[in-house]
Amino acid sequence: MRKTFFTILLGIAALSAQAQTVYDALLFSERNYEGTARSVAMGNAFTALGGDLGSIGINPAGSAVAKYSQISITPSLTVASNTTIGVPPYDGAELQYFERQFKNTATHFSIPNIGMTFNWNTGRSSGLKNVSFGFVVNKANSWNEDVYAAGVNSTTSFMGAMATEATQMGLLGSNLNANNAYDYDPWKYVVGYQSGMISTFGDYDDQFVGASELLFENMGQTEISLGGPLDQSYGRQVRGDKNDYLINLGFNISDFLFIGANIGITSMNYSYDEYFKETAVDPSNFVIELQNGQTMYFDSMKYKYSYSVNTSGVYGKFGFILTPGAGLRIGAAIQTPTATTVNEFWQMYGETTYTDNGFNASASSPEGEDYYKFSEPWRANFGLAYTLGKLAVFSVDYELCNYNSMKFKRNGFDDGREYFIDLNDEIKTTFGTSHMLRAGVEVKPIDRLAVRAGYGLTTSPEMIDVPAAQNVSFGLGFNSRKAFFADVACRYAFASDEYFMPYSDYMAEYQVYAPEIRNTKDAWKVLLTLGWRF
Repeated sequence: MRKTFFTILLGIAALSAQAQTVYDALLFSERNYEGTARSVAMGNAFTALGGDLGSIGINPAGSAVAKYSQISITPSLTVASNTTIGVPPYDGAELQYFERQFKNTATHFSIPNIGMTFNWNTGRSSGLKNVSFGFVVNKANSWNEDVYAAGVNSTTSFMGAMATEATQMGLLGSNLNANNAYDYDPWKYVVGYQSGMISTFGDYDDQFVGASELLFENMGQTEISLGGPLDQSYGRQVRGDKNDYLINLGFNISDFLFIGANIGITSMNYSYDEYFKETAVDPSNFVIELQNGQTMYFDSMKYKYSYSVNTSGVYGKFGFILTPGAGLRIGAAIQTPTATTVNEFWQMYGETTYTDNGFNASASSPEGEDYYKFSEPWRANFGLAYTLGKLAVFSVDYELCNYNSMKFKRNGFDDGREYFIDLNDEIKTTFGTSHMLRAGVEVKPIDRLAVRAGYGLTTSPEMIDVPAAQNVSFGLGFNSRKAFFADVACRYAFASDEYFMPYSDYMAEYQVYAPEIRNTKDAWKVLLTLGWRF
C-alpha cells in the first residue's frame, strides 16, 4: 500500500514583510478615464474640445472654453463578466484541467463624475475675457471582478506545487514550525506547513511533500505521485476605485487661447481576495500514516490570500486649447508624476481536513503591513477637433504615458530600500510607453438633441506582446431651453483574454505542467449625467 508519512505540526505566528513587484507599480499607475456621459459617449476625446466637466481631468483648459457656470452629477452602473475555462498546459497536450466553464457577473454602482465650475466674465472684448474656477471629482480607474474556475485533476495539486517550491528554496521544516517562523520565512510556506498542507517526510528536514501526494519506492528511489483525482476550485474577487479630486483654474484669452491648470489629489482603495481549494474525489485514495502510527485520509484543503492597499497622491496638470479659426481646435496637456504614499495590508490562511479520525489543522498568518512612497509616471496628451457650426463635432486624441519612469521609494538604508533599487531597475526593463487613441463624434439632427459615438484604444506598457484594450461608446444628449441638460451614454469594453496559472509548474527532477486557466473579460457601463448651467 502506498503511504505518505506525514507529520502535522502547528506553531505560533509573528510578523513579517510583503515583497512588492513591478506589477504593483502598474496597478498604482494605470488610469482608465470615465467622466460625464457626454465625454464617455465621445470616447473621452476632449483634449481639444473642453466645455464639459468630464473634460477637465483630460485638459484643464476645458473649463475656460465654457462661458457659463455649471454643475452636474453622473451616476453609473457597470456590469462586468468573467468567463473561465481550463486550457491544455502546453501545445498538443491531451489533458485539460479546470474543464468546466463558468460565467460570473459583477454589478457595481458608482458616481464617476461630480463637480462644478464658476465662470467670471471680466467684461473685456479682448485679452483676458473670462476666468473659471472649479472643483471636480473624477473616477480615474475602477476594479470590479468575480472569477471562479473548477475541474478535476488527477496529475498535479496546489499542495504538490507548494511542496516542490519549499524544497527548491531550501526551507527547513523545523524553521517553518518555529515560534518565530513568520519573522524569517516566506509566509505562504509557513502557513502551508503549520496548516498541514505540506510536511517533511522521512528524516529530511529540507524536503517536502503535499498532503494529497503519496510516496513509493521505485528501483530503490523514492518517488512522489498524486494519490487520486482532486476536485479543484479557484476563486478571485477584486474591488476598488481610484478617484481624482481636481481643483481647477482656467483663463480665456480673446476667445483664441484657453489655458488651465489642475491640482490633482488622488485616492485609491483596492482589495484582492484569492482562494484555492482541493477536495479528494475519493479520500480512500489518500492514505496518510502519521508518525504516531495512526492512519487517516486526506479530505480537503483551502488556501486564502487577502490583500488591500490604500494610496494617496498629488500631481499637477497643465493644458491649453487654441482656436485658430474655421472651426479648428488644437489642444495639449501634460501631467506631472504623482507623488504617492502607499499603505498595504495582507494576510494568508490555510486549512486541511481529514476523514476517519476527524483531525483538522489550520493556520493563519498575522496581518502584514507596509508603508512606502511611490512615483507614478508623467503623461502627455494632444488633440484635434473640428466643429461644423452647430451641426456636428469631430474630435481625435492621442495620449502617451512613460511607465518605465515609475519608482518605488523608501526612506532610510534598510534592506527594503536596497530591494526597491533593484525593483526600479526591473521596471525599466519590463515596461515602456503606453499609447492611447481616442476618437469621438457628436451630431445634432435637431436643435436640442445630440447623437454621439466614440472609440478608444490603449496599448499595453509591457515589453511583451499584449493585445491592446479597446472600447466603443455611444449616447444621446438633451438641452432644455432653460438651464437644465441631460446626457446618457453606454460604453462596451471589448472582451479580452487573461491566462494565468493558479499554482506553479513542478520543477523538481523533471517538469510537470500545472493547469492554466483562460479568463475572458468584458464589461458594459451605462452613465447618466444631470446638470444645470447658470
